[in-house]
Amino acid sequence: MKIKDISLDNRPRERLIKQGINVLSDAELLALILKTGNKNENVIDMSNRLISKFGFDKLSECSLKELEEIKGIGTAKACEIVALFELNKRHSYSKVQGKPIKNSKDVYDYCISRLPFTDREQFMILHLDTKNKIVKDEIISVGTLNGSIAHPREVFKSAIKESSNAIILVHNHPSGDPNPSDEDLEITKRLIDSGELLNIKVLDHVIIGKNNYWSWNEKE
Repeated sequence: MKIKDISLDNRPRERLIKQGINVLSDAELLALILKTGNKNENVIDMSNRLISKFGFDKLSECSLKELEEIKGIGTAKACEIVALFELNKRHSYSKVQGKPIKNSKDVYDYCISRLPFTDREQFMILHLDTKNKIVKDEIISVGTLNGSIAHPREVFKSAIKESSNAIILVHNHPSGDPNPSDEDLEITKRLIDSGELLNIKVLDHVIIGKNNYWSWNEKE
């Protein structure tokens, strides 16, 4: 069925105008972004197929090239999908940019757009001032497929250079599971102890997974 064959009252744009954004399904929202389908399926059917097959998690992680390889998705639609998820990441980042970090959720919202999701663990340091505002973030190491390398020397060399009042440790788990390994727990304890000796407080260690996170401060 083509979009023009769907009654006006049941088309996504008209439903949004008359009933509000909350009545639309995920597929209808995506259909509004993609705008058109192809000769084999309308845009709503296409959106349903994409979400059913990949889910938002997988779809949001696809590169432009990977999206272009999906049946029915050309360069234009691939760009629209990439832009949609990037905008969402930047929105999360904007909510905490320039504001004091109050909890691990703030860290997650900030880092989800700053820490690229790859097949390697990446270890990031957030440098904070006396008001717990982020003055700088930087990736200090990129690990192997199964682990990252975070030596106290590199962590605190950076913190001393930036005259940080405190720091927050952040790294990603490519598997998507944010639960810490024994090595993660060990390095966290070591870095907290090192920070106390240098009078640079380690406020938290947050591990980023797929749409969730683990926090040292919230582990109990």
